[in-house]
Amino acid sequence: MLQKAEKPLRYSPVLNLTYTAMFTTLIAVGAFIKIPVPVVPFTLQFLFTMLAGLLLGGKNGAASVALYIALGLAGLPVFAEGGGIWYLLKPSFGYLIGFCLASYVTGKIAGHGNPLTIKKLLAANFTGLFIVYGVGMVYYYIICNFVINTPIGVWPLFLYCFILAVPGDICLCILAAYLVKRIQPVMKSMR
Repeated sequence: MLQKAEKPLRYSPVLNLTYTAMFTTLIAVGAFIKIPVPVVPFTLQFLFTMLAGLLLGGKNGAASVALYIALGLAGLPVFAEGGGIWYLLKPSFGYLIGFCLASYVTGKIAGHGNPLTIKKLLAANFTGLFIVYGVGMVYYYIICNFVINTPIGVWPLFLYCFILAVPGDICLCILAAYLVKRIQPVMKSMR
């Protein structure tokens, strides 16, 4: 039996702006919700960037992350270690760029084809995870080795910036998929 295709979520312009601002705020708050784990700081930013893409779509999800980055670079202390234009020289800034790209791609993947299943949400989230770590690690390597002259080898980079950090984000990918399945029906009713 054929399933009826769901229509993609479309909101009014005012609701789009409200949701975009709300996720910008959640991402900023997520930077300060730290879960104590050894070696690598673990925050909830990744969760909120993935939720932005999945619930708002690629364009609006990426817009909420881009707004967060713009606010931080303008000097508001919304990043995990403050804010300001100098943050561009911080090796971890690449992960913020990755959040923006990943939110867009995650939203695009989840937005194509229906119905929206846990399997599809997980595929979108793990693709986003790959983008965040790929962009973040490349930026980290370039800034450390060619800009601020604190060289890091490929193995230490992989160990500290991926192996030790990724288990928590894998859990967040699973949590985000579950949350979207619970939140999306409520958001559909508010259109």
